[in-house]
Amino acid sequence: MRPAWALLGLCCLIWRVTGGPSGDFCSQIHNSGVKPGFPKTIKTNDPGVLRAARHTVERFNNCSNDIFLFKESHVNSAMVQIVKGLKYMLDLEIGRTMCKKTRHPSLDKCDFQTNHTLKQTFGCYSEVWVIPWLHEIDVPVLHCH
Repeated sequence: MRPAWALLGLCCLIWRVTGGPSGDFCSQIHNSGVKPGFPKTIKTNDPGVLRAARHTVERFNNCSNDIFLFKESHVNSAMVQIVKGLKYMLDLEIGRTMCKKTRHPSLDKCDFQTNHTLKQTFGCYSEVWVIPWLHEIDVPVLHCH
C-alpha cells in the first residue's frame, strides 16, 4: 500500500505545480485515511459528499419529466472509494421544490414544496465519480424510489 500513497503524493505535487486541483484537495485525500480500492464511510456533511449529492439531483432533474426541480433534502449515508479518482456512494433523499425547470434558477434558492398535493420525495442511491485532474464528474448509477 505504501507505493500507492507515494504515487498519490507525487500526483498531488505535480497538480500543485501545474495549477491542477487546489492543495486542499490533495491534503484532503492524503490525510483522509482512505486506502485505494477500499470504500470508507465518511461524514454526510463532507463538502465532497454535498457536491456529489448536488450532481445526483442535477442528473435526476435532467432525466425527469417533472415540471418542478428536485433538490437534495438529506444525505442518509455516504461512502468514498479511491478508484480512478473518487467514487462517492450516497444514500439520500430528494424532494420536489417550488422552482419550475423552465426558469433554471439556482437550486440553492429553491424552497421545497409546501403544497401538500405537490409534495414528493424519493429515496435514492447514487454513485458519483469525480476525476479532478480531468475535470470530470459523472453519475453512472442513480436509482430512486
